[in-house]
Amino acid sequence: MFNHYSLRRQALKALQCTVSDEKVALARLLYAQAATLLVADSNLSESIEAIKPLPGQPEKPVLMQHLDVPQRSIHTPRGLAGLVHSVCHIEFNAINLALDAAWRFPSMPPQYYADWLRVAAEEAHHFSLLRTQLQAMGHDYGDFPAHTGLWDMVERTQSDIVARMALVPRTLEARGLDATPPMQAKLRKVGTPDALKIISILDIILRDEVGHVAIGNHWYRWLCERDGLDPVLHFRTLCEKHAAPRIRAPINEEARRLAGFTDAELAELLLNS
Repeated sequence: MFNHYSLRRQALKALQCTVSDEKVALARLLYAQAATLLVADSNLSESIEAIKPLPGQPEKPVLMQHLDVPQRSIHTPRGLAGLVHSVCHIEFNAINLALDAAWRFPSMPPQYYADWLRVAAEEAHHFSLLRTQLQAMGHDYGDFPAHTGLWDMVERTQSDIVARMALVPRTLEARGLDATPPMQAKLRKVGTPDALKIISILDIILRDEVGHVAIGNHWYRWLCERDGLDPVLHFRTLCEKHAAPRIRAPINEEARRLAGFTDAELAELLLNS
């Protein structure tokens, strides 16, 4: 399918796709064939400003500001389905985040692109697991409104790869490491067969997300070393510059350590949470 085209151009093609099933298939195929594709594509980097709009989105769900999305009790069938839809939408956005990291930034080592294509494929798997569960509950992706929060930070960091690595994978996505165990605890109290299935899916997502955040940590530190920046001090600067959301307690210290956060970074997070 990809023929002679470059890896970055194909990542952009997948990012622009507006059909969820096709985006999932493209993300998986791109990772499977990544080793056969060329990374370099000078023409692509020259035309970034002309590539609008991004990301490719299906007609549904209806997108709105985070605070405008209706809140429902997970102790009702529709409320539980709404929760699954919310996480499903996060994973759909995560596919786009990884694809954007792969296509947007030129001149990185080949492993950088391989890493983010792996993330895109795993996020596609998460989306598919959640969508299948949603369908089993009598709904589908697009049946509930969703928010645009994750992509907002992508746009703020589109011209700075250091900021992107600092504030998307290791800040916004790392929040999933913190939020998942409390969500699972709430689902255990619901205790229905559907709730227990959702917990199992979240176990898979949490395991993989540790790896995804670790990739963000690795490349953030690699970039800081390349540019002569102190990772902790520069992170503070980037948070202020790009108005990053404040990390909220509780923090999943164990998962964050597995993902490569240092003692100094954890202390900073705990101090400001």
